[in-house]
Order: sequence, then structure tokens, then C-alpha cells
Amino acid sequence: MTRVLRRGLVAALLVLALAPCAGASQLPLPTRLANALAVPGASPKTTGAVVVDLLTGQTIFARNPDTPLAPASNEKLLVTYAALAELGPTYRFDTEVVSTGAQDGSVWHGNLVLRGSGDPSFSSGDLLKLATQLKKLGVTHVDGRILGDDSWFDKLRTAPGWKASFYLNESAPISALVVDDGVYEHHVSVNPPLAAAGRFRQLLRARGITTGPVGVGRAPAAATEVLHVLSPPLSTILRYMDTESDNLHAEMLLKQIGAVAGTGGTTTAGAAVVMHDLGDAEIPLAGVRVVDGSGLSDEDRVTARAIAALLLSVWRSPEVRAPFFDALAVSGVSGTLKSRLDRKPAYGAVHAKTGTTDLASALSGYVKRIYAFSVLQNGYPVSWSATRRAQDRFATALATS
Repeated sequence: MTRVLRRGLVAALLVLALAPCAGASQLPLPTRLANALAVPGASPKTTGAVVVDLLTGQTIFARNPDTPLAPASNEKLLVTYAALAELGPTYRFDTEVVSTGAQDGSVWHGNLVLRGSGDPSFSSGDLLKLATQLKKLGVTHVDGRILGDDSWFDKLRTAPGWKASFYLNESAPISALVVDDGVYEHHVSVNPPLAAAGRFRQLLRARGITTGPVGVGRAPAAATEVLHVLSPPLSTILRYMDTESDNLHAEMLLKQIGAVAGTGGTTTAGAAVVMHDLGDAEIPLAGVRVVDGSGLSDEDRVTARAIAALLLSVWRSPEVRAPFFDALAVSGVSGTLKSRLDRKPAYGAVHAKTGTTDLASALSGYVKRIYAFSVLQNGYPVSWSATRRAQDRFATALATS
């Protein structure tokens, strides 16, 4: 065979090899999206998917759009929206130390009460700031007790519909006063306000301030502020919650929404506000049921149409768009998407919220600032490998268009 013939044969084989790929890329986008979902082990009957054009608002693709499905952590998208709508991106939690006592020289007479305000980001670093403030006042001894007060929320430590194994394993106990995500002396504490008081006492001692014993108690109505510390802005807290899919943050934030904008610091009150806010945004709520904030509850239900409509509404809202978008994980770059969709054209093009439980797998968000999409998949149990492959193929098809 001559060199010219060999070159011709190689060229012909290359054309044949590329032909199927070229043909696939020329298929209509809805066809490519349907093909992307066709993964063995991912049931078509329990898959809901919707794609919306962000410019026109038109629905480009829909499969079982109105089927109520368990959302897993896609539930956090609903809470994120309500938090931004009710509290605003610049909102800060204010954790106080209050007392009915008084300072006499270097001694504080009376109890010091660490009063929680529902800050999910509250940490030992914040407690150290409070201890430093007290030291600057010249106090070296507190002759009363150090008490933790979490009365801003109710006393329920879990949410409805949780499996027993979720408590402590998937979320620390829910409380209005949680330090270091509930971890105290290398374990998750079942009594968050007591753990917070104990950690505060440790840090006071580190600053040379001795105290009486720790405990739990509600601050008297006559108590006044002695010290306080502010959280980062809500936009920063949401970025961590959604990017890392933190369940405790979501549950605390839901109760905060109820405490500030609803009937009290309860999961039920927060869920009612979320549903109200979704209705105000004209999100189709048929089949939608908000039971907790994290998506761990087996009773949560959403539809792909509702999620896609929410994403479109957010995109069209100047106040909500940037902090909501920035809170999402980025494909191949951050959070729960760091090791997914990590090749071009999807790399960096997908900003989305993942979701994973034994019964649900989900991926919803934005692609190239052109499309909003939602893929919700259920199973009994759900196949994580199959559903994630379908979701990644779906997002890649959008990134390719």
C-alpha cells in the first residue's frame, strides 16, 4: 500500500469514527436531553426533569414535570430562597451575653447567660471574641454561673420524617445555640446549649477569667446585654450551606425564618413561611410539601416544574439572583460538585445544588447562565451511580448546546 493510500485510509476511518459524535451533536436539544437520561438503573417513571430558557422563560424540555418526588438536599433551594426573601443577604445573627448582675472592680457579680439567636455559623472563634471583650472590661472572675440559653427556638432536636439514624449522623441536634456545628470535645453533643456554655467557660479561662459552674437556663426578662458578636452576612452562610450541603445549617435557618417571619422558632412555622414565599413568587405548588429544611425528611415533596420555576424567578430578581447563584456549587470546582462534571464543556459551566438520600438523587441549577434545569430521581432505594450519571449527562448536554 502506498503512502498516499495509507493516508487516505486513515482519513476515511477518522471520518467514520467521528460521524456518530457529529450526528449526536446535531440532534435537537430535547432529543439529546432525553437520551442523556436513558441510563440503566435510573427509572424513567420516577424521574422528573425540566429545562427552562432563562432569556425567554420557555420550557425546552419536560419529563414528568408535575410528579411529586422526594428532593433530598434540593430542599435547601427552597429554604435559601425564603431566607433571602425574608432576611436579606446582609442579615447577621447577633449572639449575646446578657446578665442581671453587675461589675465590681475585676469581679462580675451574677450569672452570665450566653443567649443564642440561631446562628448556624457560631464557632469557638466567636466565643473567644466574647471572652476577649470581657477581659477588656477588666473582669477576671465571674462569681455566678455560665448559662446557655437556646430559647429562641423550640426544644425539638430533629425534624418530622427523619430516620432515627439521621440524628447525630446526618445532623447535630437542632438548637438556637450551637457552637462548632455541635461538636464539643471531639464528639457531637446531645445538649447544644450546655456544650456552648462549657466551651465558653473554657475560653474564658484561657483569657484568665475564672467562673462558677456551667448550666442551661433562660435569661431573665430584665437581663441586659453585656457582650455580643455578629455572624458573617447571610449570603456567606448560605454559600457554605449550599456548596457543602450542610443539613444542620438548613434546619437552623428554617427555624430562624419561622422565628423572624412566622409564628415562632419551629420547623413547622418556618416551613409555612417558605410555602407562603413560594406562592408569592407564583411557583406552582401542586404536589409540593415542605416538612424540613435539609431534605432528610421522607415526607418532603417537590416537582421538577416547581424547582425550575423557582430558579427562573430567582434569575429575574435583582435582589436575590447574585447571592442565590453564588451559593451554589460549581462543576469541577467546589463543594459537592468538585469531583463531578470536571471536564469541558461542563467544567465550570454548571452552578447547581446536589441532593442524595437512600430514596432520592437530584441536581438542579444553572448551565452557562443560559438554562435553568432540575433533575429529580427517586428509587427504593435509588441507584446513586445511575442517577448521577444521568444527571451529569443531562447537564453536559446543556453545556454542549
